[in-house]
Amino acid sequence: MINIIHVGRERLGEAYEIVNKVDQGMNVPEWFVAEPYEEFDFWMKEERGLLYLAVDEDENVGAMFFVILPGLHPDYLGYDLNMEEEQLKLCAMMDTAAVLPKFRGHHLQYEMMQTAERKLHKEGYRYLLCTVHPENKFSRENVKRQGYKKILTKEKYGGFLRDIWMKKL
Repeated sequence: MINIIHVGRERLGEAYEIVNKVDQGMNVPEWFVAEPYEEFDFWMKEERGLLYLAVDEDENVGAMFFVILPGLHPDYLGYDLNMEEEQLKLCAMMDTAAVLPKFRGHHLQYEMMQTAERKLHKEGYRYLLCTVHPENKFSRENVKRQGYKKILTKEKYGGFLRDIWMKKL
């Protein structure tokens, strides 16, 4: 049994270890761009980052998921979509999902996103945004299955091509 838990900044180090391991083990490196630890920490310190971990019955952490509540931050995906200011305030960015190889096959990215979505909906968020590399069929199918629609493709994250997906709640 694997549980999805919402945790605080004190567990960010564990989550970031997963990000690093997944980043180092990518067969297609451009599919996953690992943000620096400081980026995650910035959002957590601002209380605008939500962190989820997938934990098995032995307390082994096998996956992480990070959500950013950017508001009107200038680097936000909502600006790429020309969203109005009032819409931007109702957006959350489904930012980073990383699953260790031995935990794959349990639909953890899907489960973590759904757990976060329920919380975000209760808190009044109405738009969820995420990016996926156009050739990453695993993540692409995952977000499609959850009701996201591809809005546009453009360079992000230092020149990496990404599809920007949106879901209205």
